[in-house]
Amino acid sequence: MAQEPADHTRDRILDAAEQLFARRGFAAVSVREITAAARSNLAAVNYHFGNKMNLYVNVFRERWVPRTRRVRLLLTDRLAGSAVPAIRDIIEAIARAFLDGPLTAEERLNHIQLMQRELASPTEALDMIVNEVIRPFHQELSALIRPNLPATVTDERLRLALLSILGMTLYFTLARPVISRLTGCEYDDRFKSVLIDHITAFAIDGIHSLTKD
Repeated sequence: MAQEPADHTRDRILDAAEQLFARRGFAAVSVREITAAARSNLAAVNYHFGNKMNLYVNVFRERWVPRTRRVRLLLTDRLAGSAVPAIRDIIEAIARAFLDGPLTAEERLNHIQLMQRELASPTEALDMIVNEVIRPFHQELSALIRPNLPATVTDERLRLALLSILGMTLYFTLARPVISRLTGCEYDDRFKSVLIDHITAFAIDGIHSLTKD
C-alpha cells in the first residue's frame, strides 16, 4: 500500500488540533486526543511540530491567520479605487468585510472559538497574533483614516477610536446568536445591510468627535 504523503498527515493534524483546541482550549486537549482524531501517531506530531505548543501556535499561523488575511483582502479590494478614501468608505468597508465577508459559518465558528479560548488563557500564540496580524492591521487602518483628520488628533486618540470601531464591528459579527434573539432578525442580507449602515453612521459620529476639542 502506498504511504500517504507527509503533508497530508500534517494537514490532518492541524485540522484535528484546531477543532479540539477551539472546542476545549489548549490545556484541556492532549496530543493523544489530537493524533487519534487525525488518524496519526505521536511521532508525527513530534516530527512536524516538535511539541504541543508549537502545534498550537501553528494552528493559529496556518489556519487562523490566513482567514484574517482573506477578510483584510476583501477590505483592501473595496478601497482600491481611491488614493485617499473617505472616512465613510473606510468604515463601511471594515464593517462589510467582517459582517458580509468571505468566511463560511464553520470557519467563522472555529475562528471565534479559537480566539476566545486564547483570550481566556493567553499563551505565546497571542504575541504572534498581535505582532503579525492585529498590530499591522491597526497600522494599516490608521494610515487610511489619518489623512481625513486634523493634525491635532493624536495617535493615541486615533488608536482608541479604531479599537472602538473594530470592537463594535466584531461584536455584531461574533455575537450573532445573541443579537438575533434580541432583535428577532436573522443574519440575512437585509439585516447585515442594516447593521453595516448602523456601524458606519455610529462610527462616523465617533470619529468626528475627535475633531471637536
